Amino acid sequence: MKFGLFVYCTIGRRSELEAGMAGRRPELYQRMLDELGEVAAFADDAGYFAFGHPEHHLQIEGFEISNDPCLMAMWLGQHTRQLRIVTCGFVSTVNNPLMTAEKIATLDHMLKGRFGVGLVRGYQARWVENYKIRPELAAVGPWNADRPENELNREYFAEFVDVVVKALGHDTLNHQGRFWQFPPPEFVNPHDHPVYVQYGRGVDTDMRVHEVGIAPKPYQATIPLYGGFSQSLRTAKFWARYKGRPIVLSGNTEFLELLWREWEQEARRHGHDVVPGEQACWGGIAVCAETDAKAQALFEDMEWFWKTWATPFGQGLPQLLVGSPDTLNRQIETVSKSVPIEEAFLLIPQGLHTPAQLQDSLDLFARKVMPNFADN
Repeated sequence: MKFGLFVYCTIGRRSELEAGMAGRRPELYQRMLDELGEVAAFADDAGYFAFGHPEHHLQIEGFEISNDPCLMAMWLGQHTRQLRIVTCGFVSTVNNPLMTAEKIATLDHMLKGRFGVGLVRGYQARWVENYKIRPELAAVGPWNADRPENELNREYFAEFVDVVVKALGHDTLNHQGRFWQFPPPEFVNPHDHPVYVQYGRGVDTDMRVHEVGIAPKPYQATIPLYGGFSQSLRTAKFWARYKGRPIVLSGNTEFLELLWREWEQEARRHGHDVVPGEQACWGGIAVCAETDAKAQALFEDMEWFWKTWATPFGQGLPQLLVGSPDTLNRQIETVSKSVPIEEAFLLIPQGLHTPAQLQDSLDLFARKVMPNFADN
């Protein structure tokens, strides 16, 4: 089992967030960037395998000031040597899928294969409404789970993922879907350009464009594909078509067993070979300390963060990996006996805790927990 980290890109401590408008304070943003680089470098040296981050915008409050996923990926990449940077992920409702594939391939090269990517539907309506690229789309959450806009978003997302995967895996493509047409039907380039015909592909001598392709081709033969944080069996089965792995932050072993089984069956139906542990990633909010009591005390700010920020979006508290090494060893062992796990992600209280506090927790976990699961 390999352990990676995930951060929300929180700009400051609890008191700074409570003071209001923390996202507009340049000195806090500069400190956050420095601390992210410091923690990522520490994790790299300590033996963690990945460092993940989301995409969110208009974050004047500073709870998730992650902004452009490409810029953040490169910032983290330049502070590390071995860590896989996981952008999780590009929000479909605000991104062109062909351009997204191009960005993914470019990042893969710039990081020389130390890259994994997630694609997600978008749940924060305030910024999705301001950034969305099609007027009929909407953010999704419990408030519209049974309404037409949710199903429209899901249909759009399926087409978005399909275009991204095709573009990454083929020299050229022609996609004519409900939401996107690449290239546009009957498109003729308005000026003659012989290079397209002589040295490329997809353009006829009369300049009729029938296929397009992204450049560069990805560095990796297969870029690791993630499904974001999910508690949905339906979402997990969707990702199985592409052998993409949802990250499931749950301690419900019955549910995990069902999800792992359904994912594998769906993946095999789509022609994928499955090695145990590839079905999904697991994890939870993590704070490791010498005693359970100390870990619980350190968890208080992260608990405040979750209840204040995530709960109003309809997100239940995920699996908690909060305790001493002995406690965490027992928790992880229980889950790993139920389902095979290749990759686990620890959601850490970055920003809320100082780098020293984070490093103490990560160091203790790396020394006292990770070695016990190295061969699992």
